[in-house]
Amino acid sequence: MSTERIHILGVPVDPVTMEQAVDRARQWLKTGEQGNILAVNPEKVITARANPEVHGFLASARLLIPDGIGIVLGARWLGLGRFERVAGADLMPELCAMAEVEGYSVFLYGANEDVNQRACAQLKGRYPQLTIAGSSHGFVTQEDMPKLIEHINRSGAMLVFAALGSPTQERWMQTYMPQLEARVFQGVGGTFDVLAGEVRRAPRLFRALNIEWLYRLLGNPTRLLRQTALPKFMFNVLKTKLTSKQD
Repeated sequence: MSTERIHILGVPVDPVTMEQAVDRARQWLKTGEQGNILAVNPEKVITARANPEVHGFLASARLLIPDGIGIVLGARWLGLGRFERVAGADLMPELCAMAEVEGYSVFLYGANEDVNQRACAQLKGRYPQLTIAGSSHGFVTQEDMPKLIEHINRSGAMLVFAALGSPTQERWMQTYMPQLEARVFQGVGGTFDVLAGEVRRAPRLFRALNIEWLYRLLGNPTRLLRQTALPKFMFNVLKTKLTSKQD
């Protein structure tokens, strides 16, 4: 399967598998390159189409995983290829498993102090040999950011997981990656909350059927406004498909 970058509604995405995403990160670690991994879903596509800054964050990212069944279906309908969904919440544990085996340390940045520490504890329980070189809550002020950068560098961590929400985590990476010695950066959104048990992940059946979004909506109806991005995304995909047929 080709992993050449595609564009859905003008927004880039890399049609990679989970294994290919992990291999890409492994390659950066081995060669000493820096790379950041961002997730692309229908909500982010709609935001990027209206916000040049967000579009720029995505366009400059080293790896854009197809995190959202809407992205997978949209690509198929537009004839851009068939590939699987790669959820960021699943990729982070896979990267930790790789880091444990190959001896790379990680740093967790984001969420509040309690959630952050519980997420660290959960990862240590799952991956006993994983070195969590350091961690920090996500409420670091601009004035204290140099201290955080120094803390991450002094920790020796080679992978940094940033759970700051979008587009804050994307902006943070673009701004501070040049000052950091770590090699792999992943924006993980609310994954620390899931690890800490603060937010419950959809049961396996929902994930297998690609309706994890429905489970989250049923559990938290206030997400309805955010979920309107999905029908808007699909409408634009169908509109693009019909327009291209007429051309």
